[in-house]
This record gives sequence, structure tokens and C-alpha cells, in this order.
Amino acid sequence: MNIPFLDLRAAYLELKPAIDAAITRVLDSGWYILGPEVDAFEAEYAAYCEAKHAVGVANGLDALHLALLALGIGPGDEVIVPSNTYIATWLAVSQCGATPVPVEPLEATCNIDPTLIEAAITPRTKVILPVHLYGQPADLDPILAIARKHGLRVLEDAAQAHGARYKGRRIGARGDAVAWSFYPGKNLGALGDGGAVTTNDPELADRIRVLRNYGSRVKYHNEVQGYNSRLDPIQAAVLRVKLNVLDEWNDRRKAIAEHYRNALTPYLTEAGQGGGARDIAQAPTLTLPHVPDWADPVWHLFVIRHPDRDELQRQLAQAGIGTMIHYPIPPHRQPAYASLHKAAGRYPISEAIHREVLSLPMGPHLGPMARQQVIDALWQARTP
Repeated sequence: MNIPFLDLRAAYLELKPAIDAAITRVLDSGWYILGPEVDAFEAEYAAYCEAKHAVGVANGLDALHLALLALGIGPGDEVIVPSNTYIATWLAVSQCGATPVPVEPLEATCNIDPTLIEAAITPRTKVILPVHLYGQPADLDPILAIARKHGLRVLEDAAQAHGARYKGRRIGARGDAVAWSFYPGKNLGALGDGGAVTTNDPELADRIRVLRNYGSRVKYHNEVQGYNSRLDPIQAAVLRVKLNVLDEWNDRRKAIAEHYRNALTPYLTEAGQGGGARDIAQAPTLTLPHVPDWADPVWHLFVIRHPDRDELQRQLAQAGIGTMIHYPIPPHRQPAYASLHKAAGRYPISEAIHREVLSLPMGPHLGPMARQQVIDALWQARTP
């Protein structure tokens, strides 16, 4: 049996009657841009995130970009970003004309290291932009303390962290704003692109609403040079259906992660025994995800590390196991950022992570037999 990395069709089929009815409701309404369906989702999602406001936009990158613009970021400014993240985090900064300033991650969590942030602050720094990578919260309290000390704003990238908790509270409003993606593969995924910004700041929410709609509050009256970045009502309707099961589906992900961790941990303690050919997963350098005591992750991804990552991925593919690499190239080594002149080796922790990470199948529809097949395939992989 082939095991896909993520089964999106199964997610639709489980909710098919409710999703189809929601789509039909929008089609019958005759309201196809913004309107009551988007308003309803914004109210429900803000409440879910323990935030006062949510503003729906076209996608996750726009959520980051418009939030930065609403925070006043522009040419000449600097924004502190993780060196280890998806490139969208950096692109949002660049789209404002500002400069992304990378900070290395903690080896244990792959999230930005708060102890390195202050050294990256300059007179041009305006925002700290932590990412809750793989569905695990970054350590927000020290980041917020640094921001207050230096008069900076905090924008969280929570594109992979729908429902995650930090010290008991949901991600959603600790920073000045939180940017979300509803890309289909996310824990809360639409049937196309979508995004949102949550915040407790009413003025910030208002600025984002104006920016997303051509810079306009009233049709044909444009206050600023805005954008066309509006959450589609059909996607909002689908998201309302999926929001009702998000906690349940996150619990399924947590059960899968626990199964993986329990099944893989014994092999770590036995690693390195014997000689000659060995199970690739029993090498002493296999690394499982680490979860701090204060974090309640939602396991958007289950990411292991191994120095023979490419060979391990090849053998898993031969066994019918779908995997992905999140991510193969760090942003500072992408041709898109060649102008920053960040030489190889400049951010060694991030570069090592990108060389070694491998994401195992993860999703609310990965059943016990399938996850056991993943585990069995891992231990059957061999390396000289």
C-alpha cells in the first residue's frame, strides 16, 4: 500500500455534505466578494484564536505583507526573521521594500533563538517576525520582552500553527499581529488559497481591511494605494466548516506524532550497536522533534533529521512512503536573495537543518496501519 504524504481528498470526503452545502449556500446568496460569509468566518476565527479581530485576505503571503505595511514598514527598515523558514516570511519583508535580517534557530526546535535576537537589532530595526515552524510555537515571552525593551513590534508567522498553544494560550494575539495561511495542506486549509491576520489592535485591523480592498472603505473612494487581497466567500464558507473540526483533527495529528515518537525513541537508545551494515534510522544521529514543556504543538509536520536524509528519502519512496523536505534550501541561499551576499556557511545551523530534515506522512486521515507501515519502512532502510 502506498502511503501519501498528505491525503487532501480524504479530508474533503469526510466533510463532503457540509462542505457542499456551504458552497451551495454562497452560490445561492449571489454575494461573491467579501460579504456576510467572510464576516462570519472572521468573527469565528478571531474567537477561536482568542483575538479581538480577524481580517481575511487572499493568501498567507499577503497576510504577512499587509500586516507589515499596516505596521508602517517600508524602504530602509529592517525586520528580524528566522534564517530557517519558508521563503514567504522573507518575501513579505522584501515586498515592503525593507530588509530581512536573519537570526539562527535553536537546534532543538528549529525555531528562532531568542538569545540571538538582540545582537541583530540596529537603529533601522522595526519588527521582529518569529515563525511557529512545523506547528510548534516559538518561545514568545523572551521575544516580546526584547521587543518592548527596544520599542519594536512583533508580527508572528503562524501559517503552520492553527490551534497551537503557547503556555496554555492559543497562538493568535500575543504579538501585535499574527499572520495565517489557509493553503489546502494546512491544519485549517481551504480548497484554494486564503489567509488572515488576527490582532487585538482595532486600528491595525482597520488598516489591514483598507489595504486589502484597494485602499478603500467606501466603494470608489480610495484613501491609500491599496491591494486586491480579499478572502473569497466560498473559501470562507469551507473554512467555517473545517474550523468546527479543527481541534478534533489536531488531536488526530497529536496521536500520530505520539505513535511516531513512541515507536522511534527505543531505536535511538540502541543506536550505534554492532558493525557493518545497519538500519539507517538507528544511526546515532537520527533526531526526533523536541517539544518544550511550555509548547502544545499541532503537528502540521512531523520532521526528523538524519545526515543520510536523501538516501533515507529514496528508500522510503521505494517502499511506497511519501515524504517531503521542509525545506531543501534556506532563504539566504536562494537565487532570489543573492543580492544579500550571504555566503554558504554564514548561517550554519540553518544550513545543517535544511540538509538533514525529512517530513514523514502526517495528517488527520493517516490511519494506524498506514503509520505503522511508515515506521516499518524506516527500520528496513539500510545504509553501509
